[in-house]
Formats: sequence, C-alpha cells, structure tokens
Amino acid sequence: MQRIKTFKSLSRAASAASFLSVQALICIGTAYWAIAETLYLSGAGALVLGVLFALPSAYVLLTVVRMAFDAETDPANQ
Repeated sequence: MQRIKTFKSLSRAASAASFLSVQALICIGTAYWAIAETLYLSGAGALVLGVLFALPSAYVLLTVVRMAFDAETDPANQ
C-alpha cells in the first residue's frame, strides 16, 4: 500500500507530532519534577535523574513522531 505524501498530509503529520510531543514532554517533565522533589534531589542528583530520563524520553518522542507520520499518511485515513 502506497503512503500519501503530499504537503497537506506531511504538514498534518508535523502538527500532530508537535502537539503530541509537547504533551509527552509535559508528562515526562512532571514525573521528573515529582521524583526529584520527593527525593530532595538537587545539583548532581537531579542531573543524574535527568540523564536516566533522557533515553526513555527520546524513545517516546520518536515513537510519537513515527505514529503521527503513519496515521497521517495512511490512505485509509484520507
């Protein structure tokens, strides 16, 4: 099945990906803040926690972008 890759479908995919990415970052940031404050982390501890959150956060963002692209370029959704 051929994907529909027009300016309209790609701009919709970019819009959906940016919206969902912002929502995911808000949730991830809130979880980071809650854990850091609960454990009274500051300085190096907060930095280590941020590094631990970085890889799963990147995975979530890449998944969101891929899902938005797949959904908006699928011929069944046009």
